[in-house]
Amino acid sequence: MLNRRSLLLASAAAATLPAALKGAAAQTPRDVLVFAKQIDDIITLDPHEAFEYTASEIAANVYQKLVTTPNSNPAQITGELAEKWEVSDNNTTFTFTLRQGPKFASGQPVTAEDVAFSLSRAVLLNKAPAFIINQFGFTKENVAERIRATDARTVVLKTAEATSPSFLLYCLSAAVGSVVEKAAVMARAQGDDLGNGWLKQNSAGSGSYAVRQWKASESAILEANPHAVQAPQVKRIILRHVADPSAQLLGLTKGDYDIARNLGADQIKQLQGNPAYTVQSARKASLLYLSLNQKNPNLARPEVRQAIKLAIDYAGIQKAIVPTTYAVQQAFLPAGLPGALTDTPFQHNIAEAKALMAKAGLADGFEVSFDYSSPAPFSDIAQAVQANLAEIGIRLRMLPGEQRAVITKTRARTHDIAMVRWGSDYFDPHSNAEAFSINTDNSDTARARTLAWRASWEIPELSARTVAALKETDPARRSEMYLQLQKDHQQSSPFVMMLQEIEIAVSRAGVKGFDMGPMNDRHFYTHITKA
Repeated sequence: MLNRRSLLLASAAAATLPAALKGAAAQTPRDVLVFAKQIDDIITLDPHEAFEYTASEIAANVYQKLVTTPNSNPAQITGELAEKWEVSDNNTTFTFTLRQGPKFASGQPVTAEDVAFSLSRAVLLNKAPAFIINQFGFTKENVAERIRATDARTVVLKTAEATSPSFLLYCLSAAVGSVVEKAAVMARAQGDDLGNGWLKQNSAGSGSYAVRQWKASESAILEANPHAVQAPQVKRIILRHVADPSAQLLGLTKGDYDIARNLGADQIKQLQGNPAYTVQSARKASLLYLSLNQKNPNLARPEVRQAIKLAIDYAGIQKAIVPTTYAVQQAFLPAGLPGALTDTPFQHNIAEAKALMAKAGLADGFEVSFDYSSPAPFSDIAQAVQANLAEIGIRLRMLPGEQRAVITKTRARTHDIAMVRWGSDYFDPHSNAEAFSINTDNSDTARARTLAWRASWEIPELSARTVAALKETDPARRSEMYLQLQKDHQQSSPFVMMLQEIEIAVSRAGVKGFDMGPMNDRHFYTHITKA
């Protein structure tokens, strides 16, 4: 079936190429850039609530943060809104001085009050990405005292305990650190929502663009911010939801789309070397994995978790379905991040997996639900997983859906097995270590709702080791701690780490300047040009 699908996609690609080569394709307007992309993962555009791939990418182009990391050197921290910063009081007080010049799309200058409000707002809303800020000891009760604007250009953050400056700065570079215009947001507030209802579909940022419109599973439209410090070259960006990669290819060759973001391996191969197109790639700090909910008593058995990890044909899936867009990665840190483990201890071993199922008292297997995103290549990967697990008696009830539906279900902990993507939020190993390896409160009302919490996996010992690795000041020792954490996590966790994304964008000739980075909120549109 997979080979047949690949053949069909390749045939579709080949069929569309001649017209494009002859120059028969139409062109999108020169001041409009159209992406063809799967954007059904968007749940909200509020940067202090959004935690999905596309929404984070939009936030990167609509908002600015105190600090950021350049794609040319992701480990380097540079100021964005901040001109400079100082650390004092035994690494507990962080003082930022803002640049002069940045303005919101409304034309109003960005002030320290806007920054303090924004960071405090993330804490007060306490939505999915809030733990990135909360971990420094900020709470609803103390945030007004610990995050303050002392004058128009100065913001002071006081952490609960001594903190590594680089770690705090990396966290502030995440999308949740986006700065919104206080006056614009609060003018649209409903009750105590701090403008959350309005910001779900609107924006109040100082980035290169502003949100004009978002229609779920249809499109998102951005307009150039006339007051941006860096004026974008293209006045309007349209992200059009095109679920089927073959439809993306057809639209690209016809001139309906300028850049296609989700083409399959065979389609990309058809376009490589063709002067009418440019193929660019970026290895992303993004993982595709299975989450096994420990509320399910069968999945909670260690032998079953291990059997599933041994049943998956990782290399076969990568080679047959995503040879150019994913690489096998079986640890919670993506290759390229400091301390990443690249060992692949799990191979397709049905005999050993069956023995583990028998040891668990489940030799005859069981039935369980499987949630996954329906577009290709995820549907193809899901079917391969279904076939692999069937070999050891685990029968999957296939539940395809839009990405946001799968994400929402895992956040509610109502899944059995779900195939999910996770992208690092900042360039430090704790970004993923915290998500996958910390859960000290497994109650439904827990404050820190990490990925471990979503899988109902309470791990006080591993959580303590993860915190210890965060606090380690010796770089070599810290790296070794993360390596051991990943090895132990591989063997005991309810996560089946499968693949790391290699994102590929294919542009029409004359379209240049799309800056792709290792994380979702490091894809920038500002310098895109169209000849």
